[in-house]
Amino acid sequence: MPIRPDTPVQVLLPVHNEAGSIEATIRELDKTLSQMARVEFVVCEDGSSDGTREILLRLAGELPLKLVLGDTRKGYSRAVIDGFRVCTAPFVLCLDSDGQCDPRDFEAFCSLAPPADVVMGWRVRRQDTRARRSMSGLFKVIYRVLLGVRLRDPSCPFILVSRRALDYLLAIPTLGTLSQGFWWEFVARLERGGFSIAEVPINHRPRAAGRTQVYRLAKLPGIFLVHVWGLVKIRRESPPAPRPASRS
Repeated sequence: MPIRPDTPVQVLLPVHNEAGSIEATIRELDKTLSQMARVEFVVCEDGSSDGTREILLRLAGELPLKLVLGDTRKGYSRAVIDGFRVCTAPFVLCLDSDGQCDPRDFEAFCSLAPPADVVMGWRVRRQDTRARRSMSGLFKVIYRVLLGVRLRDPSCPFILVSRRALDYLLAIPTLGTLSQGFWWEFVARLERGGFSIAEVPINHRPRAAGRTQVYRLAKLPGIFLVHVWGLVKIRRESPPAPRPASRS
């Protein structure tokens, strides 16, 4: 059955130093998504120092919003995983908090999950720096060779995940091996675990304000090398699930 306006969906947002845009982003999400599902926000505040926390505390008094607060920076992957652990809804929609994902695209997700265990966006015209897109493209080649995942955009942060798939992930003790590239790991572990993943084209917008808090140019080579080694570890830990035998 497709997602309907009365279906509970929790919207997971990891947030770090997004004071310039976070209120507008959450209000746009609330206005748009609440027409398609019964939404509650789970916001993982990751040690912000620019007033983001104060904005979120105020919004929590006005909107259906659950805060997961952190006094120190734990990193993107750990923030997302901590948010997953407090989610209870049958579906969790994950987005970055920078306003780049257009919530109107969620309508296309609703008709695909179920039957798909995961529905994820595919950024047709990705609005990131050339350096970041180039590094991501090279990493995708290595990713496909090591893990056999053939999706168009396995790092897209606009993802709808079912409770069944989420419970599987949270039972993995080493989840978070890719400390800053969580969606690459998320997709690989679920695809190799035999879960079905559908992709839909989405509109990718420029950042609403500020600049990326993780993928800055000086950090990209180090992140790349650490994550290649992480892929090797994930390959060792996650043998692909057996495929159904073909009928003769």
